[in-house]
Amino acid sequence: MNSPHLLVSALTAMLSLRALASSLPLTPPMGWNSWNHFQVNITDAIVRAQAEAMVSSGMRDAGYVYINIDDGWQGSRAADGTIQPNERFPDMAALADFLHAKGLKLGLYSSPGTKTCAGYTGSFGHEEQDARTYAAWGVDYLKYDLCSYNDEVVNKLTTPAERLDAIREAYAKMHRALRQTGRPIFYSLCQYGLNYVWRWGASVGGNSWRTTGDIGDSYAAMAAIGFGQAGLSRYASPGHWNDPDMLEVGNGGMTAEEYRTHMSLWALLAAPLLAGNDLTKMNAETIALLTNREVIAIDQDPAGVQGDRFSAEGPYEIWVKPLADGSKAIGIFNRQDTWTRGEVIPVDLRPLGFPSGAHVRDVWKHTDLGRREIIEATVPPHGCVLLRVRA
Repeated sequence: MNSPHLLVSALTAMLSLRALASSLPLTPPMGWNSWNHFQVNITDAIVRAQAEAMVSSGMRDAGYVYINIDDGWQGSRAADGTIQPNERFPDMAALADFLHAKGLKLGLYSSPGTKTCAGYTGSFGHEEQDARTYAAWGVDYLKYDLCSYNDEVVNKLTTPAERLDAIREAYAKMHRALRQTGRPIFYSLCQYGLNYVWRWGASVGGNSWRTTGDIGDSYAAMAAIGFGQAGLSRYASPGHWNDPDMLEVGNGGMTAEEYRTHMSLWALLAAPLLAGNDLTKMNAETIALLTNREVIAIDQDPAGVQGDRFSAEGPYEIWVKPLADGSKAIGIFNRQDTWTRGEVIPVDLRPLGFPSGAHVRDVWKHTDLGRREIIEATVPPHGCVLLRVRA
């Protein structure tokens, strides 16, 4: 028979885990990641400057709070195995304190292999030790990237089932280690959308999981990834998100219209919004794209429903995301490349759940369009019209 002390202890542990889980965000994380712009050329000074710019630009007040240092921060291990930051990060705990004092949060990156993608020190064999170190430093987010674990473990196994079990266990092991610290640390899985990760990411403790390879700063790369998320909406829920990779807004490889499409599509997808540009060098246009409150509200809608493709006809696509107040976000996309002027795309709202028509608002223009049954949207090539529609 179980003793009363054991039962009380088990109940206490269960309540503690529930409290830990409930302290993590139920909406997609918002913040910044170093990789897209700086890659491994990242330093303590750069991170602090990005944090200052996140505050002064209004991004923090718009909801961006995570400052995530991707690959390249790690040094070697001390004699007792404790991971050390390299010379570019003299005091990680002090950096966390600096960010927390500004109302921001610190994210780090590691791998279940011995090496990260860029060849820095991974967590293999040190998962619990690293998790305790992260918690002691004050880390709030961990991106865990499969990388060398494939060559070291996965590719040496014989069957697909064995390889998948090894991948799942690698992620689950770090999840258990993070949980044991007692600190709420958002857990982002990165294995490039392989092995149907969206089907099992939540079961190994993931709060988000990459559904794709790395994004690039071009319309072709962004569109292939973003529109390729069709059909994955059923795997997202509050606290557990499909992740089509970070934002490229402001890095210079796309036009303003294409970046607007990028933001619109990621918002409809309820995707993590992790800026990947140099926040210290943003112009007004980039700030406006990243901080549009009505677009962010679609991404951060508390119902936690990921939008999906409603229709595709030639180069024209309609995407729909149900929202908590009964309204719907509707994205109208023109994916053609060569048309020299905007294309008029008619959208009948009645098949979209509004049999008597609806009130329509353009969230980029902050303009009410009145009550409509059919919308005739003029959409430029590579462009999008993003609407919020209510009965």
